Amino acid sequence: MKKLDLKKATLFVKQNIGEFHQRRLETLIKIKLRAVLKSKNPYLFKAKNVSSANEIVEGILNAFLSSSEEGIFGNWLERLAIFINDSVYNGRKAGIEGIDLDFDKEGHRYLVSIKSGPKWGNASQIKKMCDQFESARKRLATSGGKGSIICVNGCCYGKSRLQSEYKSKGNYYKYCGKRFWELISGDSDLYIKIIEPLGHEAAEKNNEFKISYGNLVNRLTKEFLEDFCMKDGSIDWEKLLVFNSSFETTPSTR
Repeated sequence: MKKLDLKKATLFVKQNIGEFHQRRLETLIKIKLRAVLKSKNPYLFKAKNVSSANEIVEGILNAFLSSSEEGIFGNWLERLAIFINDSVYNGRKAGIEGIDLDFDKEGHRYLVSIKSGPKWGNASQIKKMCDQFESARKRLATSGGKGSIICVNGCCYGKSRLQSEYKSKGNYYKYCGKRFWELISGDSDLYIKIIEPLGHEAAEKNNEFKISYGNLVNRLTKEFLEDFCMKDGSIDWEKLLVFNSSFETTPSTR
């Protein structure tokens, strides 16, 4: 084990955080109105008494972007975790399905599936992770690996539901937030130390994003008014429902 060089970790964050901002901007630019409308519940908008095109557009955009950004940033944090672990424990991106990080520590071999937060999946997704842990154990056992194997669901933020990150979850352990970053780095305060460099150039990047977001809202609102509103400006709920829920939908040329 080597001591974590926080300066190198900070430099990595500053040099690479721009990739997150670029990805979210690229996602924004590619959004199509009809694509996101297909996945949203029009009955919910009606039940909430939404009456303007702008309200619907901003509502679907905010929901879509929130989910998208969580995934993009989760993938970026995974890269950071692997970089930090490699610098301390010579960890590596595992060549086994479902395993994001593979490293040795204190006589144990850790296999980690990294997730953004603690509430990341449903029962079938969690079962799939458990199956992948079992497959990884069997594969390593047949390859003659030494030392005990510890499987971990590592979450970049939050706390475990049972308030004990060290409590076994069947065939794996769940380490969240502070305990996860401490596990992969040996530094109990790393979860606090990494927050500051994440803001590198954030104001500048967010201003660029806000301009693009405003332009997109204007464009999609214009499309919605043309395609799903009546001449008086009111929402044509029947047309919207046919598009969203019927096989009679006319293909869009947009």
